[in-house]
Amino acid sequence: MSTDYKAAIFDLDGTLLDTLADIGNAANDVLVDRGHATHDLDAYRHFIGDGVATLFKRILPDGTSTPELIAECVPEFGDTYGRRWNEHSQLYPGIEELLNELVRRQIPIAILSNKPHEFVGVCVAEFLPTWPFDPILGQREGVPRKPDPAGVLEVCEALGVAPNECVYIGDSSVDMLTAKNSEALAVGVAWGFRPVEELVEYGAARILDVPFDLLELFGEAG
Repeated sequence: MSTDYKAAIFDLDGTLLDTLADIGNAANDVLVDRGHATHDLDAYRHFIGDGVATLFKRILPDGTSTPELIAECVPEFGDTYGRRWNEHSQLYPGIEELLNELVRRQIPIAILSNKPHEFVGVCVAEFLPTWPFDPILGQREGVPRKPDPAGVLEVCEALGVAPNECVYIGDSSVDMLTAKNSEALAVGVAWGFRPVEELVEYGAARILDVPFDLLELFGEAG
């Protein structure tokens, strides 16, 4: 069923790109360098999504995750992820076809992620270079991270649309809360890092089983 939604704002990791292995491997490298045990890559599904500092708060051994240690680990992760960010990452199946159709229908598309802004840029340049995402925003100093609505509101202002005219598509509770806090439509993806039950619990208005399901929310190009 088509509606009056005018723009699609996407999360990145776990939504457009499967980056789990590269993020997990880079974080594990930091843990090894610090003499700590590593985590299975699948466990990172529950660690990722709230920024790098929170990632290390979750993965450091109990009793060691002091603010000082976390502050040291964040740039170390930047160094290791900077070497490993494109070893295994790839688009999820069906994303290319979805984006092509959104562009054909002249639906504006944007990206809002809690991933550090510089890495959002390099990932988009590597894996999503042919689609006109604008703006493309990651976590930046001085800007509240998701689920604060500031990022969505910034995107909406840039696009010239109201938040309730947008859909925000993501794979985590943080993404669903981000949409709700900004009054965008909360759309969860079944293929991402977190289970569908979490998305529903935190307010998903729609669950996409496959990327093309998103098109039901948009009309044909004028």
